Amino acid sequence: MSGAQPDVSGGGVSQRGGAISESSRPDRHVRHTLPLRVELSRQLRRRRTLLTFGFLLLIPWLLVIAFAVDSGDSDGGGPSWNLLDLATTGAFNFTVFTLYVAAGFLLVVVVALFCGDTVASEAGWSSLRYLLAAPVPRMRLLRQKLLIALALSAAGVLTLALMALIAGGLAYGWQPIELPAVGPAPSLADSFLRIGIVVGYLMVALLVVAGTAFALTVATDSPLGAVGGAVALIIMSNILEAVEALGAIREFLPAYWMFAWTDALRPELPWDGMARGAAVSFSYATVLIAWAFRHFRDKDVVS
Repeated sequence: MSGAQPDVSGGGVSQRGGAISESSRPDRHVRHTLPLRVELSRQLRRRRTLLTFGFLLLIPWLLVIAFAVDSGDSDGGGPSWNLLDLATTGAFNFTVFTLYVAAGFLLVVVVALFCGDTVASEAGWSSLRYLLAAPVPRMRLLRQKLLIALALSAAGVLTLALMALIAGGLAYGWQPIELPAVGPAPSLADSFLRIGIVVGYLMVALLVVAGTAFALTVATDSPLGAVGGAVALIIMSNILEAVEALGAIREFLPAYWMFAWTDALRPELPWDGMARGAAVSFSYATVLIAWAFRHFRDKDVVS
């Protein structure tokens, strides 16, 4: 027999005299590592995901119960037309009211949770380095986690809207949405269109929260710090927005355009506010996510 050592095919490495031949190593098929379905399955099995979606499904029914026991008195607060008075007039108005009360804080927390807990939690469990040793390339790992986090965030907004529509329809009927100074919209199709615009814009407006949380999740090993930092950004933005002395500077604050979707409820359906809000949110998100990838690429992962 010759003195040549056998090829270790299981590891894909040819060994001769103790040397490792890199040229004989087969393709790792990095494009097949950590498929989206695997990451999605991992995230869906987590308790925080199940509790979050469970709470989003419950919120509309809690509002229905609250309206059922309410005395009917209202203070007339809110937008120029009173959404509180219109909330019980039909499924579409109830959906608009639900999104209005949830957009300022609840949905911010949901998006921050999904995007801020994704990488920091792996680091907190000391499992991040094992994922990278699978081997999963760093940029692919981060991209897969970002895509799933954004998908879960969008699903959260859509879940709340759909359950509000169902709860409102069962409790108050399926009357068309009512527009200010006009009354009911021409048709149910137009009502669905306007609700779709509201939901779509909310998803875009919340990108700034997603980008902030995702940037923080690669910068810290604390999920609570990443989630809390993104929520704190919106709170601080809301505080600064109330300072009228800032003038036009307020238009560049992350939360300034959060409720621009109320334009979709106006008869003429203006797009200027939503277009500017989408541009600001997308710009913030692009810069923050780009920084997250750059930082993670050079980060020394020790946990």
